[in-house]
Amino acid sequence: MNSYERLLLHNKAWAAEQVAEDPEYFARLASIQRPEFLWIGCSDSRVPANSITGTQPGEVFVHRNVANLVVNTDLNLLTVLEYAVVYLEVKHIIVCGHYGCGGVKAAMSRHSFGLIDPWLRNIKDVYRVHEAEFKAIADPETRCNRLVERSVVEQVMNLAKTTVVQRAWQKHQSPHLHGWVYGLNDGVLKPLVRKGPGVELPEIYQYDDV
Repeated sequence: MNSYERLLLHNKAWAAEQVAEDPEYFARLASIQRPEFLWIGCSDSRVPANSITGTQPGEVFVHRNVANLVVNTDLNLLTVLEYAVVYLEVKHIIVCGHYGCGGVKAAMSRHSFGLIDPWLRNIKDVYRVHEAEFKAIADPETRCNRLVERSVVEQVMNLAKTTVVQRAWQKHQSPHLHGWVYGLNDGVLKPLVRKGPGVELPEIYQYDDV
């Protein structure tokens, strides 16, 4: 049996199990989507949002990309963000990185990886801002994990800079922004930062007419 065929078999078994436990499960799930959370995570297959948070389908709206970045020119992410905030009215947005991130490791190197180089430059920019701190860390793994943390904090700030979030803060006093890091070695989520309505932003990033 091919590997992809196993996926289809597992799907049938899973669907049958859900119906056996709750006959109305799929009818209810199909009728409405009203998640409380938007999850911006890494594409890494070892960090599935629902599994590590114990949530069910329909509870978390998910966007994933390499190294969980919030880039102001990424129309994919911005579209997801606006839909989640304006139409789904999520209460919380979580940026979740993970220790040992391959994208962060690649960004720390001086090797060119091709098409992904401009994307990774966003992480290199975070490194540059905190370069003295990183150079003082002798262990490469520890240095990488610290950059993971610094990058997550920066992505949360990038969310706060968007007109989508600032408009929602003025009108609804939500969503709250969270920066977390997931440990592959222990499965534990570590909260790093939280921002909400009223957070102090540098004036240059503030919009008065949103």
